[in-house]
Amino acid sequence: MAVKDYDVKIDTLVHYIPEESDEDRGHYVFAYTITITNDAPVGIQLISRHWVITDANQQAQEVRGLGVVGEQPLLKPGESFRYTSGTAISTPVGTMQGEYQMVAESGEHFDVSIPEFVLSVPRVLH
Repeated sequence: MAVKDYDVKIDTLVHYIPEESDEDRGHYVFAYTITITNDAPVGIQLISRHWVITDANQQAQEVRGLGVVGEQPLLKPGESFRYTSGTAISTPVGTMQGEYQMVAESGEHFDVSIPEFVLSVPRVLH
């Protein structure tokens, strides 16, 4: 099976966390929930992640690591895995994007892009 045949859907949901933020000091905390759905006809496993988190000043931070929230989920065809994590940036608006490194049950490694999504304090963007 070619890499292009792996159909993995990524859905994101972002929430600003005002009680953990300190706007006067330029510290804005966001929680994000990611749902990964395996629409491929074979099982896949998430091995690692790579994030690029960019604030409104174009200051980027990269995060790499094994799995997500301490897990390397195995998803059979049709299964989903949902997790929530968080990040902090120094401006009220920013973005996140990246990719997951996956392996299919055949042993083939492939990447899944995580489309860019916006981190925004409510009422900052219209």
